[in-house]
Parts: sequence; structure tokens; C-alpha cells
Amino acid sequence: MPIPFFQINAFTEHFRSGNPAGVCLLEDWPADTLLQAIAAENGYSETAFAMKHADGWQLRWFTPGTEVDLCGHATLATAHALMAEHGHADGTVRFLTRSGPIDVTRSDDGYVLDMPSLPGTVTDCPPALHGYLRKPLTVRKADKYLLVYDDEAYVRGLQPDFDVFKGVDAVGVILTAPAADPATDFVSRFFGGPETGVDEDPVTGSAHCMLTPYWSRVLGKTELLAEQASARGGRLLCRDRGERVLLTGRAVTYLAGELRL
Repeated sequence: MPIPFFQINAFTEHFRSGNPAGVCLLEDWPADTLLQAIAAENGYSETAFAMKHADGWQLRWFTPGTEVDLCGHATLATAHALMAEHGHADGTVRFLTRSGPIDVTRSDDGYVLDMPSLPGTVTDCPPALHGYLRKPLTVRKADKYLLVYDDEAYVRGLQPDFDVFKGVDAVGVILTAPAADPATDFVSRFFGGPETGVDEDPVTGSAHCMLTPYWSRVLGKTELLAEQASARGGRLLCRDRGERVLLTGRAVTYLAGELRL
């Protein structure tokens, strides 16, 4: 069965940066085993599967190893695929997800994602990272660990042993620090946990659901410019809205075609 398929690079204006996501537009839901097999074959950090629904679009996200509850860049990618490639004329699309409704609105700055805020709670550094990383200033946990440092160079310069991060009992680990560049508020990197099949994610929208409330409180501002300092890199405008976080970014289409299964 042919399935319309796109590779969309999210949180970027250029095809050689940002976070690539696969987007599959479905007419019916196949078995979960097939969805997982497609995601594994694609090899993107996430493949999104979307199907039209009376109240919007049902949306699910799969890494090469598992289904996840929340993914920002693949949501942005799906909105771009629908609006730029699939003829969705309305300026807003509503996605129905495991994390509740997520609205994405087209704007002059790209797309605005209305995501849940996930501040997490203060906790200890996971045992798997003891002795491997510098001692963080603070640690928080939601579905991911957030480790805060005061040294941007340390976060940027870390040469990760991905097997160490795979020993952490969480979706993944975020490292973050304030940015030296006055045009940016904070930088971060994200390393995948044991079930994701992801080593380092290029640009992680869901991580900024944790990062935004943290840095908003620390820096005393509700609008923040963020850089994810992976090899591909990406930039986001983050707005703290209490129980919600607004993430703004651009996207580009790299590939359009179909899967033949």
C-alpha cells in the first residue's frame, strides 16, 4: 500500500541543519508492529504518523525503538507537511496525541507549537552518570532528566559515550547552560535513553517543554531564544505561558514521495 511520505527538517531554514523527521499520512491505522518497523527502517529520531479525524489529525510518534508520548520536532514537521505540501488551507492544525491536543499555527516566524509545560521536580543525578559528568548545579526530572551547568563550553564540548546515557532510566538526558552569546538565552543538548534507539537528537522540541519553564524562572523572562548545540544544530523561540509552552520554529521539505509496502 502506498503511503504519502515526507522528510521534513524542523527548527531550521536549511536542509543541512535542524532535526529531520519522517512524516507518513495514513488513511487507516495499521498494526503498531508495522508502524514501529517503518520507524526503524527510516532511522530518523522520530517518524510521525498522522490520520485525519473529525476533530483534527490523530498523531503518533515512533523512534526507531519505541513509541513516545511527546515529540516537538516531528509535530512541527507534520504541520509543515500538511500546510506546505498537502493542501491544508487553514492557518492552524490541531493534533490529537497521547499528550493531549497540540495546536500548531503558521506565523511570520514559521510555526508556533502549543505544547504542555513539563517543569519536572528536583531530584538527584541518576547513578549511571555519577563519575562520568561534572556535578550539575541542579537536576530535575519529568520523563527526561534535566542537568543544569554554568559552563556553556562544557555542554558544547562534551564528547558523549552514548552507552552511558543508555544506562539512565528515562526517555533521555538534557544538558543545559546559559549562553555566552547575548542573542541567545540558553544552550542545550539531548541524549537518548535506553528504549529510544536515539544517540544524540539534533533538536528536541519536547526537551524545551522542560527547559522553557526552568530558564524562564531563572532568568526572569517569559520569552527566550534557545540553541540546541548538536552537530546539526537548531534554534527555537520559547515562550512560557504557565501550563503551556509556545515553541516557534521554521521547517523545510527535503523529500516528498511515498512508501511502498
